[in-house]
Amino acid sequence: MSALPPLDNRSSLTERVLARVSDATLAADRRAHAARHRSPRTPVPRMPGPRDPRSAEVTRSPEQIREARSLRRVFDELGHSYRQYCRRTGAPVSPDVRAAAHQFRRELSVASLVSVAARLDELHVMQW
Repeated sequence: MSALPPLDNRSSLTERVLARVSDATLAADRRAHAARHRSPRTPVPRMPGPRDPRSAEVTRSPEQIREARSLRRVFDELGHSYRQYCRRTGAPVSPDVRAAAHQFRRELSVASLVSVAARLDELHVMQW
């Protein structure tokens, strides 16, 4: 596994990741707010389905659930960018990126998301 970028670059990267997570949270809040204010004549279709086991809604506060969903959304965006990069360049999946992604899935934290972002930043995949 390659070394992490210097602390000052990681700090900047952390700020960028936190800003992206904040944007994802605000977007989710806007969607939730819009859904609450729909006309009663246009019901929102609700399909029963399996619950997301990662959300653990029983043991987490609403704020923790909200943060986890925002982290996951940013992680998914990074994954989409990385898959596009691999298709475009023909590069195989990096073991460092794979390891960072597995770590994020285990921890679901800002620190582990920054680690994923750092690996992608080294490859110049991130556009933010």
